[in-house]
Amino acid sequence: MYICICNAITERQVKAAVEGGAHTLSQLQAELGVASCCGTCADTAMDYLPGGQYGSRGTAASQPSGLATLPTEHTTVPAYRAVSASLI
Repeated sequence: MYICICNAITERQVKAAVEGGAHTLSQLQAELGVASCCGTCADTAMDYLPGGQYGSRGTAASQPSGLATLPTEHTTVPAYRAVSASLI
């Protein structure tokens, strides 16, 4: 799954960067370029950081990509859905 469409950055690349030591959005931006163009993917990219929805709590490895999950701490609507809804 693509996390950043502007820079063609995949979920696999973001996970690898986090496993390699990236712990902040700034580090992901420096390493991959994620959220450095339009910024729409920033919230999704942060979900993969430690403490995020898919971060180091073990949920990313136990759940296949693309499956819906129940909110844990807060609910975030992916930016692409918010943009699509505003165009209707």
